[in-house]
Amino acid sequence: MTEQAKVPAIRFAGFTDPWEQRKLSEVATFGGGHTPPMADPDNYEDGYVLWVTSQDVKSNYLDRTTTQITEKGAKELTLYPAGSLVMVTRSGILRHTLPVAELRKPSTVNQDIRVILPQGECCGEWLLQFFISHNKELLLEFGKTGTTVESVDFGKIKDMLLYMPSTVEQQQIGDFFAKLDSLITLHQRKYDKLVIFKKSMLEKMFPKDGESVPEIRFAGFTDPWEQRKLGELFEESDERASDREILSVSVANGIYPASESDRKTNPGASLANYKIVHFGDVVYNSMRMWQGAVDASRYDGIVSPAYVVARPNSEVYARFFARLLRQPMLLKQYQQVSQGNSKDTQVLKFDDFASIGISMPASENEQRRIGGFFDRLDSLITLHQRKLELLQNIKKSLLDKMFA
Repeated sequence: MTEQAKVPAIRFAGFTDPWEQRKLSEVATFGGGHTPPMADPDNYEDGYVLWVTSQDVKSNYLDRTTTQITEKGAKELTLYPAGSLVMVTRSGILRHTLPVAELRKPSTVNQDIRVILPQGECCGEWLLQFFISHNKELLLEFGKTGTTVESVDFGKIKDMLLYMPSTVEQQQIGDFFAKLDSLITLHQRKYDKLVIFKKSMLEKMFPKDGESVPEIRFAGFTDPWEQRKLGELFEESDERASDREILSVSVANGIYPASESDRKTNPGASLANYKIVHFGDVVYNSMRMWQGAVDASRYDGIVSPAYVVARPNSEVYARFFARLLRQPMLLKQYQQVSQGNSKDTQVLKFDDFASIGISMPASENEQRRIGGFFDRLDSLITLHQRKLELLQNIKKSLLDKMFA
């Protein structure tokens, strides 16, 4: 690697010695693998030996693989011990990142993976975090260009120079980041579980096609859901203004202030024809409705004339409809009644939106219970997402400051 500072910006108390420059080949040994013949099913059927390919190296720690091979398939491969590091050296993903992970279980590898086995004074957890902290730099320095498949020059990586602290300091740094990674993984799992739970509840708390009641209901509600036309529940609003907060609608985020978007707005654009949105109005992107670009607004503001503003009547609890209108069977109907020759030109006008039939609880109280349930669930998902992003940002900052 290129010359750099011999001490990091942040260190644990008690460590003051400069980090020493070493070759990676002085502190580690290396290995590789290959693919057992696919034509022989005895290499794969009922296999239990972990076999790492590039698609498996998606996190910092690896304890399972997409494919397992048999003892016969692994006969000519090396079974590397837990604690070894695996690096992807040939894959399309090398356009963007250099994946490295620590094996949590003994594993074999294929020909696109190189194995690094820390030796003696080199702590594997520290070396893993070193590779993560210098990811972009290593990819830039050792990535091969002009080849049909992206790859890195592992021969040069083996001989690269790196600055290393004492073994004791390595262990403290490695243990610190291992604990931080465990915390990140914990929040990632909580977030993933909540997202899966929400998906399941959206399927079970709305009736399936042809049914009059959902699979799961709140206690006390037993009446069948009513069949209604959206045109009976909403009317199009065409109020105009230019002096209010600009709102946007997306598939991922629903309705949100445009000021919170990463997209740049044109400061010179005219707002003369922008439509007024009141709290509780349903707003949808007329060209992206079939993808789910619809929400019930929790803001007062204005939206582009490309959006349709549908104002609900007194029978409607808007936050319930924020979920109902994103149901898969309704997305299909939007696409069917939209006007245009292709998905990129299809437009869902309000009259066509109004013609669509839906199933809804007759009781506004049941609508409120369902809408409130998903609002609270969304808040919990957002909370874990923000915690996760905060921890990831903390790790990124500390990686920059705790390695020389």
